Amino acid sequence: MWLRRKEAHGGFQEMQRRFMDENYREFEDTEENKLSYTQIFHQYMELIEGYITAQLSARLPGFSMATFVQSLPEHKEEMTGDIFDLLLTFSDFLAFKEMFLDYRAVRHRHIDSHRDP
Repeated sequence: MWLRRKEAHGGFQEMQRRFMDENYREFEDTEENKLSYTQIFHQYMELIEGYITAQLSARLPGFSMATFVQSLPEHKEEMTGDIFDLLLTFSDFLAFKEMFLDYRAVRHRHIDSHRDP
């Protein structure tokens, strides 16, 4: 499957990292969700959907994103945890928010570790 191929991950991960770098500062670890989170989530869904559609359409004539998304639960056991988690962030707002909060925490630790004492 295309999603398992290493070269697919590289381009995708770089695209995702750039998107997260541009938006992670907006997210806060609170129960309350800002309206901006929804806007960022929709931008993310469009970005991911566009990437997956372009990649799979080039490999599978007649590819349909709607059919692909609908079939994901049926193939959960065939995917590694990382791939399924990634696809979950594409369709599940809470998983998406958690991904950004995790990324924000990592970025803050990285920044803090590089500050002068």
